[in-house]
Amino acid sequence: MLSASFLHPLTVSGAFANEDGDESANELAEHDIESILVYGRRAELIGESISASSGVIGKEDIEQRVTLRAGEILEFVPGMVVTQHSGSGKANQYFLRGFNLDHGTDFSTSIDGLPINQRTHGHGQGYTDLNFIIPEFIERIDYQKGPYQAGDGDFSTAGSARFKLLDHAVDPFVSIEIGEFGYARAAFGNNFDTGRGHLLVGGEAQTFDGPWTNVEEDVEKFNALIKYTEQRDDSRFAVTFLAYDNQWNSADQIPLRAVEDGRIDRFATVDPTVGGDSSRYSLSFDWTSQAWASTFYVIQSELDLFSNFTYFLNDPVNGDQFEQVDDRITYGGDISHRSSIELGGKTVNINTGLQVRVDDIDEVGLHRTQARRRLSTIRDDKVDEYSAGLFVEGQFDINEDLTANLAVRYDYLGADVESNIAANSGNDNDGLVSVKGGLSYRINESAETYVNVGQSFHSNDARGATASIDPVSGDAIDPVDLLVRGEGAEVGIRLQDNESYNVSFALWVLELDSELLFVGDEGTTEASRASRRYGAELSAYYWLGEQFSADLEVAWTRSRFTEDADGEGNYVDNSLPFVLSAGINYKPIEPVNVNLRLRHFGRRFLESFGEVRGQSFSVLNLGMSYDYQNWQFGVDVLNLLNSNDRDIEYFFESRLAGEPEEGIADIHFHPIQPRSLRFKATYRF
Repeated sequence: MLSASFLHPLTVSGAFANEDGDESANELAEHDIESILVYGRRAELIGESISASSGVIGKEDIEQRVTLRAGEILEFVPGMVVTQHSGSGKANQYFLRGFNLDHGTDFSTSIDGLPINQRTHGHGQGYTDLNFIIPEFIERIDYQKGPYQAGDGDFSTAGSARFKLLDHAVDPFVSIEIGEFGYARAAFGNNFDTGRGHLLVGGEAQTFDGPWTNVEEDVEKFNALIKYTEQRDDSRFAVTFLAYDNQWNSADQIPLRAVEDGRIDRFATVDPTVGGDSSRYSLSFDWTSQAWASTFYVIQSELDLFSNFTYFLNDPVNGDQFEQVDDRITYGGDISHRSSIELGGKTVNINTGLQVRVDDIDEVGLHRTQARRRLSTIRDDKVDEYSAGLFVEGQFDINEDLTANLAVRYDYLGADVESNIAANSGNDNDGLVSVKGGLSYRINESAETYVNVGQSFHSNDARGATASIDPVSGDAIDPVDLLVRGEGAEVGIRLQDNESYNVSFALWVLELDSELLFVGDEGTTEASRASRRYGAELSAYYWLGEQFSADLEVAWTRSRFTEDADGEGNYVDNSLPFVLSAGINYKPIEPVNVNLRLRHFGRRFLESFGEVRGQSFSVLNLGMSYDYQNWQFGVDVLNLLNSNDRDIEYFFESRLAGEPEEGIADIHFHPIQPRSLRFKATYRF
């Protein structure tokens, strides 16, 4: 019952998959093992997964779900919450397992082997912008919650998600969408047979103004994909080019007091001149054989972002608007090898991998601005950051029902910082050894239990590791550690019949040595305290033939700091204690499909004393489609019940014009978008 680290859509019982889950057609033929086509949640995970909290999200699952924005793709991961406090063009805010992940600090993401999280980023460590992904071209998402996968390094304490793109579109298509608040989107995809391989070409263009009363988002987003794939007798080769460009205006979060006393509308923004533009271009090469897998890539990305969270607190004349700049080239590669050895009469399957990455950051800067005009520079840095990760994992059957896995991983990270403030220039490096292991016991064909333990880490912004002077106040500060340890454990069970149900339940705990985060708004790194999180998760999926399916995902979490500090409480700010997602998919007759989905998360503490709590959030989305010959017509109703809940909330001090100089501590929120309709027409050739 040897299990694979990640699953391929063609799931093969007994096959040992590579790190990204790819298996060549030659490998299947050589083993002469029966293969079955699976669809994400219906994948045969018993005997394949290493934990109860790992899984596969397939193309069929993605097509059925109604989403407001591209980043909500990650909400397919059970227990994950994706929100937004600003404009449509920047990375979303993510929450999982008691972590306010900010823009991705403790959850790693990749696409076809290319990393998405960005180190030492202008807007936050681990910055994860998913706007460059076109949903129609996602083949599957392999996810793991907790630090149990050997191939997961930096940013993976809470878990990871690996996006796999299609090699070729199932059917060439053209799609047009229009909706309220100036929403319009067009997408297309086509295949070309080159004789030796397949060429996939696709693209997306989107505009959106939003419901805001004193600013139009004026989103102009463009995506392109070109992928060439060649399948040879004993190997697979692919070259992929991805391009993304976006510009927008932002409607930032607003102070509650200003809405309650009527100074602004809840759909207004205090500073209508904030916004930004972003781009990402990548070229990657992927080669896989029966024993080897390798990916090499180069990524060029830029971000120019203007924000204003405190309004007139720090500068009563010009205001507190600031600009964050990030301009970098990231390049690297992964290579892994699969083999097996005989040890004590047992066959041990071994996967060995090396991951190398370099971030050549030409500029990462923070500037004071007014109406997007620079007034002064807080800090401006050039950073070279380089890392290497080496891992070895082994799996073997103790008996026909009990399987063990063990992995050891070593990560090294070094950085050179050249700052406009000489005292903050320097270099630093650090290394960590992580151990991961687990047992899975197969009760029968429909039930399996798991025990997992693992170590992981997240890196901190390199500027914080070399800094000695606060760039704002000029005071002396202590540098922070470059790497921060995280540890986790869980027990779980999975019950599954891939024709009718898939249920998993897990109890878990995560500990973090220090929640050290770079504060991009101020240009400094703040050291927080050690913390502990634990909770329970239930994921249940049910299918009744091809007409009806239902799902329920529930997560409970308790998060606390484990160290005392003067003037601080022990509640972890913005940790979500309860998350629920539920959906129904119904086909009353063959050409008609109806999808109804509820998203809910409970009230959370907005500061460490537990005295200020945010509101709960609930939204119901409805999607309907009708198939006619080669056409599909659809309508989505977002926020069906027209909820006026808050997409996100924070608690901090700010100052509006005419208010006291010391500012006012208040809840700041971003409202959920009101009910809106979107219509879609797709033609498949």
